Amino acid sequence: MIDHLRRHIPVLDWGRRYNRTALSNDLIAALIVTIMLIPQSLAYAMLAGLPPEAGIYASIAPIILYAIFGTSRALAVGPVAVVSLLTASALGQVADQGSTGYAVAALTLAFLSGALLLAMGVLRLGFLANFLSHPVIAGFIAASGLLIATSQLKHILGVEAHGHTLPQMLGSLFAHLPEIHGLTILIGVSATAFLFWTRTYLKPTLKRLSLPDVFADILTKAGPVAAVVATTLAVWAFDLAGRGVSIVGAVPQSLPPFTTPSLDADLIRLLIVPAILISIIGFVESVSVAQTLAAKKRQRIDPDQELIGLGAANMGAAFSGGFPVTGGFSRSVVNFDAGAQTPAAGAYTAIGLAIAAVALTPLVYYLPNATLAATIIVAVLSLVDLSILQKTWTYARADFVAVATTIVLTLGLGVEIGVGAGVAISVLLHLYKTSHPHVAEVGLVPGTQHFRNIHRHAVITDPGLVTLRVDESLYFVNARFLEDLIQKRVTEGCAIRHVVLMFSAVNEVDFSALESLEAINRRLRDMDVGLHLSEVKGPVMDRLNSSHLIRDLNGQVFLSQYDAWKSLTPASPSDAAA
Repeated sequence: MIDHLRRHIPVLDWGRRYNRTALSNDLIAALIVTIMLIPQSLAYAMLAGLPPEAGIYASIAPIILYAIFGTSRALAVGPVAVVSLLTASALGQVADQGSTGYAVAALTLAFLSGALLLAMGVLRLGFLANFLSHPVIAGFIAASGLLIATSQLKHILGVEAHGHTLPQMLGSLFAHLPEIHGLTILIGVSATAFLFWTRTYLKPTLKRLSLPDVFADILTKAGPVAAVVATTLAVWAFDLAGRGVSIVGAVPQSLPPFTTPSLDADLIRLLIVPAILISIIGFVESVSVAQTLAAKKRQRIDPDQELIGLGAANMGAAFSGGFPVTGGFSRSVVNFDAGAQTPAAGAYTAIGLAIAAVALTPLVYYLPNATLAATIIVAVLSLVDLSILQKTWTYARADFVAVATTIVLTLGLGVEIGVGAGVAISVLLHLYKTSHPHVAEVGLVPGTQHFRNIHRHAVITDPGLVTLRVDESLYFVNARFLEDLIQKRVTEGCAIRHVVLMFSAVNEVDFSALESLEAINRRLRDMDVGLHLSEVKGPVMDRLNSSHLIRDLNGQVFLSQYDAWKSLTPASPSDAAA
């Protein structure tokens, strides 16, 4: 019973081993991450089209709940760029920004995402994330980064612009170019340039000044805070808000309120598909980050338990004034590099953000929206890696087509169609590849008992014997392919007396494939050609023994391919040497 609870509530496991060293390391990591998250949370709320306080609220209860139910020691949960963009895209179709309905829809979207993730965790469906190929995910994230950065240019330029696709946003921006606000663009460009410089050059500069690494890291991560402070002071000191600079304005000075999502059937129907997409994308991003960080410390995570942890986090966001959340790459890396040892670091971060929500929100009244936009742009452009196009073009053209299609559709038609197309392309690629399994005709390597591809190696063959090595499991998608291949090969040469299927790489034969093997057996019998199997794995043989195939087989089952060769070919000097 206790072990069962520890498996599903990991805090009961790592919590009993918590000590002073872990406490000290977690507190330092929490301080650094809190400093980073204050401006980032405000920025991602703006990206989602929500009031700035929603970003802070979405970073408190979800972090605590993930610390209880999650398995990663370093993952930091909260609003992230891609999920915030997906949220804005989904909510924009059901309500107007700034309305009560928009905020309620955000809560409902978080609730639906949480419910889906929890259900997948309980049903242990974490493996479904494997249907999204890495190239497709990389293409989607790169395209989303470009969309997010473009969407924030209106705040940098101080103009009104709209749209959810790249052509729409660029067209709207160009139409409003005459309205550019000089002071706003000065603040926005200056903040963006400073943040890029901080990210690239500040740490090396501080190291050259002999500053300890820990302080260099803290000051580098605090770059966005410095930009926030400097631009806020400038707006306040020179009354730039009165001269047209858009600012955050009043932010409620309170802890996250208790909120309830809507259970309206029409709203749920409109949001269920976006909720599915957000859940899948959020889970894939979160698990990828968690597994990468866990591997560095030889730890492991449980993907199914991660679904429960992320589901609980989204439920927390739904009932505390937030919006959909997931594990963020940048904050998790900062948390890891800062020395976080347990998920308690996340809980301490939540406490720091709660203090900020109560005591520090009046200080962001004069914070210019251009600075938040600069924070978003600098953060998301690090996600844009278009080199994936060149890499996939060189390595696998099918993956290139998938990546390019995902990028073009995301930029041209929007994130929901882009990610939906990415999922569909990933599945289609998998089906295409497995429907054309690699089947090699093999021969005996002279002087050995090994068999290799006749087109790659100098091997011994016999005109009366065809050996085909099947390099993939057989199931309904590729069974007919093997039928057609054998039929074509046998009709090419009338001297063929035996066909051997080498099953060393076959891990499963489903019922459709079994029927195909039975059809092959009947056809070869009618042609007076023997069908034989070799190197069949135990579990596969157990399944085949329960069918009619083995009893009706027009040939034998051999333990090894070499046994089949000796039995089915005339003795020869080369064979004897082997």
